[in-house]
Amino acid sequence: IRQVATVAQLRRTAGVATARKIKREANVKGTDMTFQTHLHKKIVATPLGDMLLAASSHGLAGTWFVQGQKHMPDAALMESWPMASKGDAAQVILDKASQQLTQYFAGKLKVFDLPFDLSSGTAFQQSVWREIIKIDCGKTNTYGAICKAINKPQAARAVGAATGRNPVGVIIPCHRVVGSTGAMTGYAGGLDRKVALLELEGISSSQQREIAL
Repeated sequence: IRQVATVAQLRRTAGVATARKIKREANVKGTDMTFQTHLHKKIVATPLGDMLLAASSHGLAGTWFVQGQKHMPDAALMESWPMASKGDAAQVILDKASQQLTQYFAGKLKVFDLPFDLSSGTAFQQSVWREIIKIDCGKTNTYGAICKAINKPQAARAVGAATGRNPVGVIIPCHRVVGSTGAMTGYAGGLDRKVALLELEGISSSQQREIAL
């Protein structure tokens, strides 16, 4: 049985965010999504590694792990986003997101209360992400169930792709989506992080194995 990293192990190996690391880990070809050029950003330290948060004046637009993250926006675009500064509408949203992430990782928060700006995604992608938001902390759901919920029962592949491109990791909890057998399928932030997040929410490794049986 392959051993997975615990939250503590990932905390010890997490690096400090730098612009160079962000550029190296970014998918320089971008994704099939279109991100705004006028977002503001903030770097937040978490037990699973530093995260880059981005927001517009309307809501949170992205949360990505700086290291080991797939489907990030174009590196040059991210570098062009200014750091949030006092007085910006986006800064208020980023500060609130940062505070709630800290509470979540401390086990003190189960439900995030934040506005979102999901305009980077297509209408279909947004429908998938909004369905994922409904999965409660400590619970999981399958790609098939999401297909049925959005009235696209034959769209499992497309739902899987949209889930993988969720721009607001952790907060829009795509780590709670599992395969039809309960298998711990891929996660854009890394499978070890998916397992660690579920453990943080009370689903132990043994329970995860039971789900998969």
